[in-house]
Amino acid sequence: MPGKVADFLRTTELEPAERTALNQGVAVRRGQGYTLRVTAAPAVHRQLLTRCQPLDGTHGFPAVPAQRKARREYENRVSALTGRP
Repeated sequence: MPGKVADFLRTTELEPAERTALNQGVAVRRGQGYTLRVTAAPAVHRQLLTRCQPLDGTHGFPAVPAQRKARREYENRVSALTGRP
């Protein structure tokens, strides 16, 4: 999961399984940012992806291009993991 997505999710209210998965993730430095390696069931990744929808600029949040791209990357990774678009 891209670091921008992880940072956003840390500030939101999560279910216990989601919070545990996020807290147990391992941060890996990537250039200027980082990637959070999260081991969780595909359903948990789908729930986390749903919770980071505001990064697309909806619900009164301004759209920040880097955050939008990070969310898209995470969506692509989750889709590849679960085999669903």
